[in-house]
Amino acid sequence: MIIPELPEYLTQLGGAEYKGLIISLFTITAMISRPFSGKLADSIGRVPVMIFGAVVCLICSLLYPVVSSLFGFFLLRFVHGFSTGFTPTGNTAYLSDIIPAGKRGEAMGLLGTAGAVGMAAGPSLGGTLSNQLGLNAMFYCSSFFALIAIAILLRTKETIKEKQSFSVHLLKVNRTDIFEPLVLTPCLVMLLAAFAYGAVFTIIPDYGQFVGIRNKGLLFTFLTIASLLIRLLAGKASDHFGRVPVLIISTMGIVLSMLIIGTANSITQLVVGVSIYGLAHGSTSPTLLAWATDLSNQQYKGRGISSLYIFMELGIGLGAFISGMLYSNDPARFIIVFGTAAGLAAISFLYLLLVRRKQQRHR
Repeated sequence: MIIPELPEYLTQLGGAEYKGLIISLFTITAMISRPFSGKLADSIGRVPVMIFGAVVCLICSLLYPVVSSLFGFFLLRFVHGFSTGFTPTGNTAYLSDIIPAGKRGEAMGLLGTAGAVGMAAGPSLGGTLSNQLGLNAMFYCSSFFALIAIAILLRTKETIKEKQSFSVHLLKVNRTDIFEPLVLTPCLVMLLAAFAYGAVFTIIPDYGQFVGIRNKGLLFTFLTIASLLIRLLAGKASDHFGRVPVLIISTMGIVLSMLIIGTANSITQLVVGVSIYGLAHGSTSPTLLAWATDLSNQQYKGRGISSLYIFMELGIGLGAFISGMLYSNDPARFIIVFGTAAGLAAISFLYLLLVRRKQQRHR
């Protein structure tokens, strides 16, 4: 809801040259918090972890209207990242507890579909509220949705049977809590593919304005609707044909979409590129989540899932930060930004071809 409006909000605060930090600071915190959220999800339970993330989202959304300095804005973005660092980790682990392994891809697709509905409606609603009632109305509406999420979670039954009570020593993480080696392969694919996501969410609002789109949330709506349409199909396909074949197709889709976006000089071409990216991203994300869950130690699924999310946030954060630097508010540099994203996605495509060949040799 708020992401498409934040670049202009930051410009009003006098920080136009720091647009790359809008996403990257958020994702850095989410990445740092993942080992804690994974460990806590495996110990105190999935539901408390989800509730904590929703509470952070509620508080931060209420605080945006009172921020009046660049330091305050970036501090708030940093703290806000805890919402993404905790809620999706608990959410995904919870889902993996209640769904049979043979339907895991479909289940992750369904979870992603639910998220895509919010992502499709959010930018459009945020843009409308901002244009009609001002930025503050948008922030308050965001906090209201977080409040509803908390109310739902308070009535959700925990799936961990032998959970621990929270204590400070649980916040102490060691090397094994930070990363699960069993999920290294999907993590590398996620890192390379997620760069495009950071670039899109950082640069697309300005790109849309450049080609004449007034409602900056509109492009995100196209992206997320396309993602919504493919997630269930991609999840089922990964259950039937395997994770790697689906990812080979989806990463190739990311390459194609980045090239179309990077060369766009009209609204139509930009919408087509963003929509293809939505299809590709919507296929990649649930398939990687299902794959990481497949490979994880069943006793420490939270750790395996959090490892994948760490690499996702690292990819998004680097994508946002580097694309902001490459762009430098110069429309002539759009092709450089999205060409870089296309190149990294192409590397993930080639890597997956090697993984598939290795899998075929071991059959």
